[in-house]
Amino acid sequence: MCGIIGYVGPREAYPLLIGGLERLEYRGYDSAGIATLAANGRLEIRRAVGKLENLRRAIDKNPCAGRIGIGHTRWATHGRPSETNAHPHQAGPVAVIHNGIIENYVELRAALVARGHKLVSETDTELVSHLIEERLKAEDGLTEAVRAAISELRGSFSLVVLSETEPDTLVAAKTATPLVLGLGEGENFVASDIPALLEHTRRVIVLEDGEMAVVRSSGIELSNFAGEPITRPPRQIEWDAVAATKAGFQHYLRKEIAEQPQAWINTLGGRVSAGAGLVRLDEDPFGPEGPESIARIVMVSAGASWISSLVGKFMIEELCGIPAEVDYSAEFRYRNPAIDARTLLIAVSQSGETADTLAAMEEGRRRGARMLALTNTVDSSIARKADARLYTRCGPEISVTTTKCFITQLESYYLFALHTAARMGRLSEAEIEERLRPMFTMPALIEKILAGEKQIQKIARKYARARDFLYLGRGINYPIALEGALKLKEISYIHAEGYPAGEMKHGPIALIDEDMPVVVIIPNDSVFVKTMSNLKEVESRNGRIIALTDHRTPELEEVAMEIIDVPTSDRMLMPVLNTIPLQLLAYHIAVYRGTDVDQPRNLAKSVTVE
Repeated sequence: MCGIIGYVGPREAYPLLIGGLERLEYRGYDSAGIATLAANGRLEIRRAVGKLENLRRAIDKNPCAGRIGIGHTRWATHGRPSETNAHPHQAGPVAVIHNGIIENYVELRAALVARGHKLVSETDTELVSHLIEERLKAEDGLTEAVRAAISELRGSFSLVVLSETEPDTLVAAKTATPLVLGLGEGENFVASDIPALLEHTRRVIVLEDGEMAVVRSSGIELSNFAGEPITRPPRQIEWDAVAATKAGFQHYLRKEIAEQPQAWINTLGGRVSAGAGLVRLDEDPFGPEGPESIARIVMVSAGASWISSLVGKFMIEELCGIPAEVDYSAEFRYRNPAIDARTLLIAVSQSGETADTLAAMEEGRRRGARMLALTNTVDSSIARKADARLYTRCGPEISVTTTKCFITQLESYYLFALHTAARMGRLSEAEIEERLRPMFTMPALIEKILAGEKQIQKIARKYARARDFLYLGRGINYPIALEGALKLKEISYIHAEGYPAGEMKHGPIALIDEDMPVVVIIPNDSVFVKTMSNLKEVESRNGRIIALTDHRTPELEEVAMEIIDVPTSDRMLMPVLNTIPLQLLAYHIAVYRGTDVDQPRNLAKSVTVE
């Protein structure tokens, strides 16, 4: 959600804070701000509404100095985007930045106002700065003031606090939303995500829920909210910050689409061997009793991860014979789900920090379910809470709209299903080997689709001014219709809906006319003829059909205005290949419309509030 950066050391803080915020802007770009302590010991705060460049211009006009500071880029929760609501928030000598939501905001605000505090913003964060200021008058030092203040808070939060009273100290506190400490030589950092630190250090400590850190240039001290000391060695980050650059592409999104062949290879690597008929997972998802102890699999996720889980459901039920259910994380714990110790809960999140999914895991844990994390982010909150982990290994994904993480989630589900089916004796080694063989050809097939980008670009230009799109698919490919619609609406701001093709006549058909592009996923599978019947229904209402297929027939050419050819692969892997053209179509439509491709309005990469 929001991005946090902090620094204390011998260097000027401002350039380091701005550099860190540049790497975190994907987490929120409604407003940004920094606070530093100048040589005279006074707080200097600069804030600006909108993107980070606006803050940079404001500081160019009114510079700030200091060797300790905090910075923040915001995705609005409490309070509209404005300079007044931007972080840091100050109360007396205290400045605070915050990621998350304070749930008892209304009660705290009323109590503070009753005690004479003057609140100027609409945010919950400002309340925290006033609570800490108040506690400074009663407690022994900044750390204890922060500890006392957070004891009054309910909700999810990561906080970093800077105060004129202790000009060499940052105090950080964390529950439910991510916070990472970076250890340098004579300098130290705090951030909401590892990429913000990699330019300066690869030694990091990940704060756990209910922990605090006192950060000085000389070192870092950890404790829990009760004040008990904690010792945890740092870990070394091996992946390269260069992976987060655009590499010559106009947008991160297009670069990440191009990286999908390599992402596929990375996810596959070490888990399968050609000719062996064997699938290895990172960790055993079932425990000592094996998959026979599992009566049901429940997948909890949000956004594109929810869609990938729908594809996973098809794979798991067909290959493993285990009933599988896909649930929205945000709804899961509010419906009294029927799960128990015989349930495997698969928590899916690219960032590993999605608040709704973490809450769903807590509910699963309470009811005794075993938990598998499917995520891209090592040591993320979701990974740490799970009993076992399956990493997608697709590397950093900077664009808010997911691409390579989505297809590697599909890949991971397929590997999971094959692994489980083999252990249950439902597939022999020879059958596993037969199903693995197409996985080795997927990078080349994805490259083939990317090589046909110019045709998709022409189609995008033709339909870029449409007001609405309808996406249709059947069977295992109907979730890809949902994904195509999601991609288009996210980055082009065109209204788009995805449906199972057979459901079209139960409502959406009323929308179809000569102005409605209808994207239909129609591979050569058992429902090809059925889907052709649905296309006839669209044609008879003058819909403008764009067909994705690996089976171009005269009948299809007759009804479709555009056909995008897709290579043929295993039926369960066709959703991967059908996804790539839809990514390119959405991307080029967004470019023609002039929208912000990498940072679409109102969205953030990592949604760390419910």
